Amino acid sequence: MGEGSTDTPPGVGHGSGKVAGHVPVLLKEAIDFLAIKRGGTYIDATVGLGGHSFEIAKRLGAPGHLIGLDKDPAALEAARAKLVLEEDAPEITLLHCSFAEVLERSGSVKADGLLADIGVSSLQLNDATRGFSFQAEGPLDMRMNPQAGRTAEQVVNQVDEVTLANLIYEFGEERRSRRIARAIVRSRPIRTTAQLADVISAAARPMNQAERRIHPATRTFQALRIFVNHELKDLQALLDAAPQVLKPGGRVVIISFHSLEDRIVKDALREGVKQGYYELLTKKPVTAEEEEIDRNPRSRSAKLRAAKRV
Repeated sequence: MGEGSTDTPPGVGHGSGKVAGHVPVLLKEAIDFLAIKRGGTYIDATVGLGGHSFEIAKRLGAPGHLIGLDKDPAALEAARAKLVLEEDAPEITLLHCSFAEVLERSGSVKADGLLADIGVSSLQLNDATRGFSFQAEGPLDMRMNPQAGRTAEQVVNQVDEVTLANLIYEFGEERRSRRIARAIVRSRPIRTTAQLADVISAAARPMNQAERRIHPATRTFQALRIFVNHELKDLQALLDAAPQVLKPGGRVVIISFHSLEDRIVKDALREGVKQGYYELLTKKPVTAEEEEIDRNPRSRSAKLRAAKRV
């Protein structure tokens, strides 16, 4: 799983921090804040293509245990191939599940660190058959777990206009949500990403220079993806579980790419401080340096927040 921004290039909706070749965002910063102990137990709640996990595993060594979660079975296969260390390898457990299930799936294991890199990955974006992007025509799916749940096509064609407008506004922060929802309902049935993008583009033509920076369909695609995958609800569940999963002194590190996600993370960690669970390690979110942004423009909107269990 990966990340997102309203500044992403056309077609990515809620973009990825992992570009072709798989570049994990804020890698050094994430590893530094995790303060990995050799022989410890660490959970990568969004293992994705294994970029962050690989660096964690190298530092854990043979006595350690790395637990990786992902709801996308294709991502787990990619991570399994990536996480092959020739020597001094820790125990590695990969679980096919949402990070919302971290507490029940990790069982009685207590972790020294918990990392989550929120959003969508390049593996998902670059496969037109997954329906995440309107760069290439594909079926309107958008499910991170293609084996479960409603597709974006079902939402687009079955949800009533008011509900559709509300979810586009809430999850996409799209001011033209009512106009877009009305156009979608009038154009039903809509079957492909390109068809949906065309409908939105005709209904929501950019009115000023700021709106011209991104494709008119970007925020609606983001909203549909977040809704289909219950992303914000799952993020809240992960944050609620984190204090129970971590050992005293254990660290939680969350990388988000959108104001909706960052707000949830910020509020949860601050509430954890009030409840006596956490000591904040980041008073303000950590962002990518210019060098990383030059190398990977999608890292521009990445925000990292971290806390220590007390």
